[in-house]
Amino acid sequence: MLLPVAGLVALAGCGLALLALSTARVGLVAEFVGIVAALVPVGSIVAALLWIDRWEPEPARLLWLALGWGASVAAITALLINNTAEAAGDALLGHGKGDTVSAIVSAPLFEEAAKGAFVLGIMLWLRNELDGVIDGVVYAGFVAAGFAFTENIYYFGRAFAEHGFGDTSTSGVVTAFILRGVLAPFCHPLFTAMIGIGVGISVRTPSRTVRVLAPVGGYLAAVTLHAMWNAAATLGTAQTFLNIYFLVMVPIFIAGVLFVSWHRRREQKIVATALPEMVRRGWVDPVDVRRLTSLTARRTWRARTARRAGKDAARNLGGYQAAVTELAFLWHSRRLGLAGTDAADRETGLVAALHATRAGLPKRADQPR
Repeated sequence: MLLPVAGLVALAGCGLALLALSTARVGLVAEFVGIVAALVPVGSIVAALLWIDRWEPEPARLLWLALGWGASVAAITALLINNTAEAAGDALLGHGKGDTVSAIVSAPLFEEAAKGAFVLGIMLWLRNELDGVIDGVVYAGFVAAGFAFTENIYYFGRAFAEHGFGDTSTSGVVTAFILRGVLAPFCHPLFTAMIGIGVGISVRTPSRTVRVLAPVGGYLAAVTLHAMWNAAATLGTAQTFLNIYFLVMVPIFIAGVLFVSWHRRREQKIVATALPEMVRRGWVDPVDVRRLTSLTARRTWRARTARRAGKDAARNLGGYQAAVTELAFLWHSRRLGLAGTDAADRETGLVAALHATRAGLPKRADQPR
């Protein structure tokens, strides 16, 4: 009991320390402006990640923890290391060079390590909560969203403190918001998603070599993209930056979206493949099959249940749908030989949850129309 409490206290302490440091640098009003402006991009990122995670949603407590880790622990770790790297660069290479060293070398290496540590921790200690690439991307994305939120508070606040809201000739908070909140809100999630993909591949492969190399490859890909982005912003001209943005980052982002979409369809097939066996065993009513193989049909079913029987009944239905999905994923892991030694106990628990939630479904919502 003490460990979770200590962890939450540590997260809160890191967050408060960062808030105090940022406020001391830019002032209270600018800090408030930074917080308000930073909420917009982080909100859109979180909404996109929750949409990705609809087949088998991750526990809300872990998603909040991932967001908090990125916003506090990863951010303060990166701040301390990057400031040290900047000071060392100034001492060794001359004044003004340290910022370049910090941006191109230190930040990619240590920021991605600090963010990726959370995803790696989920893989090592909460393995049952990480079923593959989608889960890896979601956890990595939440950590990166939290990190970007904290970083944006400072950048937006500093822009306001230095220039005000800006106009056509002033690089103010509006310009900073357009650059970081509109054009590139996906950058940190994109970088760290590489680690999530690597970890997701690792937990789904029977090969020991791939199991080790996939997370390492994901980390190296994250560092490379991060370093390339920072180098374009620090060393290059405006044209160089735009070239990197449109010719590298945007295509990789589009490829990532297509990759995640393909995995979502794959998850749908896993559920569809398992449902006939669940019907045969009497765990799922045949009339429910069509409503369980489509996210749209699931959402419509929950909405109709909420209208007819209330929100509690809709939440119970959501639990039934989640139990079906998790059981399908467990069977799929078993076929691959990746379910773990506790697979039988997990199956027993999921079957019990499925029966309990199904028994609580309102009669009218459980009848075919």
